[in-house]
Amino acid sequence: MGKAQKKWRKVALTIVFFCMSVGLQVTGLNYFLIPNNIFSVGLNGIAQLFSLSSAAFFNLNIQTGVFFLLFNIPIGIVGWKMIGGQFTVLSFLNAVVVSILLILLPTHAFTTEPLLATLFGGLFVGAAIGVAMRYGFSTGGFDIIAMIVQKRTGKSIGAFMNIANGVIVVFAGFFIGWQNAMFTLIGIYATGQVVDALYTGYRKLTALIVTSKGEEVIDVLHRDLIRGITILPSSGAYTKRESTTLMTVLSRFELFEMQEAVRSVDPKAFINLLSTVSVAGEFWDADRQLQMKKSMGPKAVTIDAQLEAEQQLEEQLAQLEEQNNAGLETNKDGSDK
Repeated sequence: MGKAQKKWRKVALTIVFFCMSVGLQVTGLNYFLIPNNIFSVGLNGIAQLFSLSSAAFFNLNIQTGVFFLLFNIPIGIVGWKMIGGQFTVLSFLNAVVVSILLILLPTHAFTTEPLLATLFGGLFVGAAIGVAMRYGFSTGGFDIIAMIVQKRTGKSIGAFMNIANGVIVVFAGFFIGWQNAMFTLIGIYATGQVVDALYTGYRKLTALIVTSKGEEVIDVLHRDLIRGITILPSSGAYTKRESTTLMTVLSRFELFEMQEAVRSVDPKAFINLLSTVSVAGEFWDADRQLQMKKSMGPKAVTIDAQLEAEQQLEEQLAQLEEQNNAGLETNKDGSDK
């Protein structure tokens, strides 16, 4: 398979799963959760909350999709300016298309049984989020905010998202009754379970790649991803054939790119993903990776090239640190005088 064919295959898969994610999310919201007054997770739930609030306090019938669109526009703009990239663009487009469909399509309850609506609505929304994350984008909203926070601080906004979901449940209790609020909790739990089942990348992952083309896979991973790789010699217990097992730790946003890179060189490679509880040591963020890619240049795809680029980057960072220390000492001397 040529490079052009692989590229078009990747584009086609992205389009298919983009449409699937949009369809699942709209189905869960417009046909299960919204007509039964059960809130969803994240920005979807906040949009539902504002829609109910506008009707209750101002007698304005503003659809959930309108608020969802209004919230995502500034988030998408800020995300594009601060992190850019395919992830932000596709996530923002996903949110915009979902918003438009929520506005245009009529709201209709497939079932009026609250528990069924909660479970199926949560399952559809969770499937939409899981499919999106598995193929290199998201459903917008808090996921873009998470990327911005992670890029700038290296920290997660999981606690903030839990608080936001808690606020949604409390307001749901006041607006639509505590019984529906408890159904909302069930829906949030169902959504989380489906996301975990489809995509475990809300935390860091350890990938074990068993391949017969170790050097080629290492080269393509060093070209597409800036991650450390541990090489483990291995052999098949049944075939007795020699192979190479590569171990690397990734963030959730790099999983799809890693899988595509490996398959482009070795379609038969065996990839095992393990949930990583924590990482001690240096795990490079997006800024450091970008610096490395710039240092390596477009043609640097070998191990030696990456090692040389890493050394250059370390020297540049050391020079910057020395300049900062010199500046601090100068300021200190000036203040002493």
